Amino acid sequence: MRKKYTGQIHHLHLLEGAEKAVGLTVIIDVFRAFSLESYLYAMGAEEIRPVGSIEQAFSLHEQFPGSVLIGERKGVKCEGFDYGNSPSQVIPEAVAGKVILHTTSAGTQGIVAAENAAELLAGSFTTARAIADYILEKDPVEVSLVSMGTMGTRTNPEDELCAEYIRCLLLGEEMPDLDEKLQAMRYNGAEKFFAPENQSVFPEQDFWMCIKHDIFDFVLRVEKDPFGFVTKRVVLPKETL
Repeated sequence: MRKKYTGQIHHLHLLEGAEKAVGLTVIIDVFRAFSLESYLYAMGAEEIRPVGSIEQAFSLHEQFPGSVLIGERKGVKCEGFDYGNSPSQVIPEAVAGKVILHTTSAGTQGIVAAENAAELLAGSFTTARAIADYILEKDPVEVSLVSMGTMGTRTNPEDELCAEYIRCLLLGEEMPDLDEKLQAMRYNGAEKFFAPENQSVFPEQDFWMCIKHDIFDFVLRVEKDPFGFVTKRVVLPKETL
């Protein structure tokens, strides 16, 4: 029988929610930051370093020769970067074995802001069940699920739904209509991925990649070292899956 979490769950929102987060904290950014990071690790990236500013990314790029710059502002690739925030546009061979420097408008900002968290995970649908299993194994007193929303300033349906799905997994509750809710977002919040004029920045394939749930057996645990934040790919033992 699957374990159920008996601690306290806080569902927080936006940058102000990240600032208030305590306990084991999951910073959620579905479209597209942490979905992308999970795919980057699946493509063989050596490590991913989330950073708050474009300037910091360029500074780290000098310290990590051969590193790959990935990031966006308002969805658009940062000038001088190798890639924007699009999982479908990244060439796997270009990131395999490389250090990735990643900055976004919402997700990575939440990591920087969550100074009171006891432990940090980067969350999306692709790793949702693994996140729940990791939390159940750790069994912390408190869990904070932070839906970062759009630009970290206004809520969006995808991050809210992801937090609710993780909460259901923790409590052993069913969400039988998850796939229908995910696909319905193309008409509620994700329209930009289907507009012909947006395909260079928000390709439709990104939508379908980001709504895939529970496809990876690892979590993205955020740690800190002398260079700043680093996202570690932590594979869960098979007995916890």
